[in-house]
Amino acid sequence: MIVAIPDDYHDRVAGLACLARLSGHDVRISREVAPAPERLIACLRDAEVIVPIRERSRYTREIIERLPRLALISQTGRSTHHIDVAACTERGIPVAHGTHDSPHTVSEHTWALILSSLRRIPEETALMKRGGLRASFGGSLHGRTLGIYGLGRIGVLVAATGASFGMRVLVHGREASLAAARCAGYEPAASKEELFERADVLCVLLRMTEATRGAVTAADLARMKPTALFVNTARAALVAPDALVDALRGGRPGYAAVDVYENEPVVNGEHPLLKMDNVLCTPHTAWLTQDTYESYFGQAFDNISAFLSGRPVSIVNPEALARRRT
Repeated sequence: MIVAIPDDYHDRVAGLACLARLSGHDVRISREVAPAPERLIACLRDAEVIVPIRERSRYTREIIERLPRLALISQTGRSTHHIDVAACTERGIPVAHGTHDSPHTVSEHTWALILSSLRRIPEETALMKRGGLRASFGGSLHGRTLGIYGLGRIGVLVAATGASFGMRVLVHGREASLAAARCAGYEPAASKEELFERADVLCVLLRMTEATRGAVTAADLARMKPTALFVNTARAALVAPDALVDALRGGRPGYAAVDVYENEPVVNGEHPLLKMDNVLCTPHTAWLTQDTYESYFGQAFDNISAFLSGRPVSIVNPEALARRRT
């Protein structure tokens, strides 16, 4: 089988131990950054199996219909919102996805961003290397309010760490989040407005769905303190377009730390957040660890083996399997 793995612009897949599970197959890895649709189609034209790396490329109906040999998409991770699953189903192309992932890498990175931002670690390190001396105070956490917007698997870990620093944890989200907050001894916010008004550090940790797209509005951000830190390690589309840049320019919140962007990867430094002194940016690397890659790709490769053996698992569109048999 020809197995195509596009978007490996970090050049990490070839070094994975789990790649040995595809021994005997023709594995074609592309390291091109953000290929245009025509270029992506040309790269995948002969592919019988595609292994997307998270949501780096969108697999639209137009693209899927121009891949005549495609028999399976085996997704790394659980999300498939970047794939036109209906178009796949119509053509009898099953889409497999990962069934488990770890919340720990994102929660760890969230706290790396918070601490680095509050203590100005990147700036102070650069200053020290130039022979300069620190001229500003760092922020502290004890006694401050940590706002959690979405107390899911990642939010639970972020909240627990904040509580261990002596922070007051304030939670908003769906009823499940509020119930989990009460169970853990955290304070449920009476409203989204209260969450944004009171938080000294606010972490957006919602799952990305059509219902949560743009959940953080310009009005929400305008309620934040001028000393507050806004943190997004979930998805850029959870925030209304341009709202964060405009809010930071207006001074509420005073700071931001982000790992996600509307269009990724960000190349040539062309993003307004990268030009702001009150923002700490990382290039969507919260999940980028050796363990996570081995887990995500290991599941994707196992799903390929299961499909080829006639015992497909973790298929999000089982109707496609029925179409293949008719």
